Amino acid sequence: MAADWLGSLVSINCGPTLGVYQGEVSSVDQTSQTISLRQPFHNGVKCSVPEVTFSAMDIKELKILDISNGCAVNSASVSSKTSSAPVAVPKADPRAQGRLNSPQHCSKSYGERHLDVPGQPKAFRRRHNSWSSSSRGANQPTPKKNGVKNGGGPMKQRDDECFGDAIDDGLDTDFDFEGNLALFDKAAVFSEIEGSDRRGNGTRSRGTPQEQTPTRYRHDENILENKPVVYRQIKVPQAGAKEYCTDSGLVVPSVSYELHKRLVAAAERHGLSLERRLEMTGVCASQMALTLLGGPNRLTPKNVHQRPTVALLCGPHVQGAQGISCGRHLANHEVEVILFLPNFVKMLDPVTTELAIYSRTGGKQVSSIKDLPDSPVDLIINCLDCHENTFLMDQPWYRAAADWANQNRAPVLSIDPPVSGQGLAVEAKWSLSLCLPLALAEGAGRVYLCDIGVPCHVFQEVGIKYHSPFGCKFVIPLHSA
Repeated sequence: MAADWLGSLVSINCGPTLGVYQGEVSSVDQTSQTISLRQPFHNGVKCSVPEVTFSAMDIKELKILDISNGCAVNSASVSSKTSSAPVAVPKADPRAQGRLNSPQHCSKSYGERHLDVPGQPKAFRRRHNSWSSSSRGANQPTPKKNGVKNGGGPMKQRDDECFGDAIDDGLDTDFDFEGNLALFDKAAVFSEIEGSDRRGNGTRSRGTPQEQTPTRYRHDENILENKPVVYRQIKVPQAGAKEYCTDSGLVVPSVSYELHKRLVAAAERHGLSLERRLEMTGVCASQMALTLLGGPNRLTPKNVHQRPTVALLCGPHVQGAQGISCGRHLANHEVEVILFLPNFVKMLDPVTTELAIYSRTGGKQVSSIKDLPDSPVDLIINCLDCHENTFLMDQPWYRAAADWANQNRAPVLSIDPPVSGQGLAVEAKWSLSLCLPLALAEGAGRVYLCDIGVPCHVFQEVGIKYHSPFGCKFVIPLHSA
């Protein structure tokens, strides 16, 4: 009975320690309960020894991959749970007798049946998994290559050298990819890797279990904090009427207009002249205005037919000069600027200087409210108000300009508006304060803060403990604390 299984291909699982062996049965000894395999494979790799013998006590599972001598083709498995159990082999299936008794299946091994092709010499054996075996017939000639026909010339000599009889006999058997892949337990391998990377209560570790890494942080949380964060980094001699805070939580107190004047005077003594402050204010205000106009979504070379229009309302004072500086930068960025400035009042020297530079940009200037557009513009920049001269609000030109701004449906940006006690004739949507904010009225809208470049030591000179809240920006939004 044991001789009936000689020549069959089997797979023997000897557990996780010894592994899985595959090969052709060479002998079965029922007395000593052993089985021998010829040309064995261990875990998918061909063994260096020609034959391996197994005892029944080492066999955990036995699978029959291919049976010769008229036995069943279907794979069967026999488990050996105890060491004293004999090696059991299933009986033959009579339905497969006719098909397996043919010369091709009973006289050749598993690999030889796939490598040999009838009518073709052994030197030209086709590989079972190659493209040629599935796309061409057995006797179909190989297509021409480099003008030399198959079967003669140097091309045939090269094929004989590569695929001739001198090749190792071990390559005649196809590698069992499916059987070898079945031996790999992916879930168990990954479970082992995760288990080796985890120590203690689940904290991931590298190296020994004692070398545990700290808690992992997200990209916005990976910040080392040596000491608690101080959010009140700016302190003024006298608490203002309002307090603001930045997006990061820093507290920015408001200052009185008297303290603001002392700060500006100290900065001018240290070289921060009015011209420097006007230029910084104009650049920061124009950057904010460009963002409000749409930024890169609006100001592109493909959108030259829809250039934004800005109406700039200025008075004959320093705040008006700041607005003219902003209009000059906007005009340089292809924004259509319409500047309103009355010409029947006395102008200060900074206003005259800024107006002369603005006239070189090609921007439009009007002195009458009638010359302003009737249709809504994209943005109105209000620089009519002055901190010191409150009598301008009673002037007819001021009233006319304020009425036009309130009736126009465009949003309003106020630059350096006065404190809340003076009132605002034009209701704004945004207000831009300089250096430190004043206590603005409710009609000032959302407050933004502009950095005009005052050094920290200048703040200390007027009694202000100052730490810059701007970070990487020159214009930041403020929120009511």
